[in-house]
Amino acid sequence: MTQKFRRNILITGASSGLGEGMARLFAAKGHNLVLCARRVENLETIAKQLHERHPDITVLVRQLDVNDHDAVFRVFAETNSELGGLDRIIANAGLGKGQPIGTGYFAANKQTAETNFIGLLAQCEAAMQIFRERNDGHLVVVASVSAVRGAGGNLTTYAASKAAAAHLAEGIRLSVLGTPIKVTTLLPGYIESEMTARAGNTPLLTSAEKGHRAMVDAIEKEPASAYVPNLPWLPLAQVLKVSPLPVLKRLL
Repeated sequence: MTQKFRRNILITGASSGLGEGMARLFAAKGHNLVLCARRVENLETIAKQLHERHPDITVLVRQLDVNDHDAVFRVFAETNSELGGLDRIIANAGLGKGQPIGTGYFAANKQTAETNFIGLLAQCEAAMQIFRERNDGHLVVVASVSAVRGAGGNLTTYAASKAAAAHLAEGIRLSVLGTPIKVTTLLPGYIESEMTARAGNTPLLTSAEKGHRAMVDAIEKEPASAYVPNLPWLPLAQVLKVSPLPVLKRLL
């Protein structure tokens, strides 16, 4: 079945990494974009480049910290009005810092949990208000393959927050099942980005170009959920789900 063309797309966390990569590919496909992130200078540079390469599309830039919940609702509502309707909202903004539990870094772990779940909850609430009013739209929640199981060390809080994100998306999907509103949970594996660069040696790392394209291709199919890239992460996720803890520790 041919999927609907979702012309107007809002992306959070669009100033670099996965968000920027998706924005560039969607722009090339003729989509109007709302680019949101804290680093507005980066957004403005990206928007200028997109305007030059794709003069027929509209690109709006909004500085946004998803932990400013009132701002999330305001920016989503304002850009929805300005573009005549947001058709797809990609809740991509997230934080990857964290430390092992009980080692004195509660503040860092708390910030990760608040950004990746409470900040996401605000985005989903704001998005679904728009989509419920119209009875149409596509919400994309960017979780992670780490949502499949708990993780040790620096990833403990991050993995837990992404599991919460995946469950939130599934709950929303259940609530609108059978309606024109679609909800996709995206579960990326390790894709080249600022976050993976800070992490150092990362196994099974996918190039940014391949990873971004896999994400956009999956989003446009509007599945309930998708591991990206599909290989190796779909089969590997099934292994992770059933691995005993000693094996899981070696894999992660």
